[in-house]
Amino acid sequence: MRISVLLSLIPGIAFSMSTIGEEEPDWEKIFHKFDAKGTIVVVDERDNKKSVFIHDPDRAEERFSPASTFKIPHALFALDAGAVQDEFQIFEWDGVEHGFSGHNRDQDLRSSMRNSALWVYQRFAEEIGTEGAREYLRKIDYGNMDPSVEGGDYWVDGNLSISAHEQISFLRQLYLNELSFPVEHQRLVKDLIVVEAGRNWILRAKTGWEGRMGWWVGWVEWPEGPVFFALNIDTPNRTGDLAKREQVARAVLETIDALPAE
Repeated sequence: MRISVLLSLIPGIAFSMSTIGEEEPDWEKIFHKFDAKGTIVVVDERDNKKSVFIHDPDRAEERFSPASTFKIPHALFALDAGAVQDEFQIFEWDGVEHGFSGHNRDQDLRSSMRNSALWVYQRFAEEIGTEGAREYLRKIDYGNMDPSVEGGDYWVDGNLSISAHEQISFLRQLYLNELSFPVEHQRLVKDLIVVEAGRNWILRAKTGWEGRMGWWVGWVEWPEGPVFFALNIDTPNRTGDLAKREQVARAVLETIDALPAE
């Protein structure tokens, strides 16, 4: 049996995803098919309604490191702070070899998002500083808003954490250009995360990987409205599990016709 919650879009009424939505039992088969353990929250706003579907509601409330999904708000911070001027500015690679070949080259804002080039965002973090990051996190009410870290990068190795519900809350504000940043910066960042497009739909999304778990978050734009999603899964096989993030989420989205079947 499919269980969902349908809400009319009523202007002025706050939407709290942590208090609505029911488990989508049919999606257990998809997680089992890909031997994946995790959660996914899907908020379907097509046709002027909200349908909220959740697999594993308890885990959907649990906060994890945002890992590279944080590049979405981090790019907004960097643009606002002047750490990057636009999508054309070149960041020269210092020659240090990284584990992913796409990182080992000069980058601009677009390629650093597409390749998930960590070193570019480390430069942003250094320029913005810890207190600057804390102010920005509070400005957008992002997860637990804590950029403290004993060693490493605060969005991977530190205390910063966010739940699947909170990921969608942030993405929805970005989609609507409702974040407290210049609209042109929000539009640019949305353009940076385009993954795929069809004749009448656009998929915008970003992966993340902390080592023990991985994310895929974003939304699909349709003429009838957006469909937001936030998935996180355990990755005990490390890089061997990374493909499952998109495989599971795509299969889930196909069940509600939010993505065309491959």
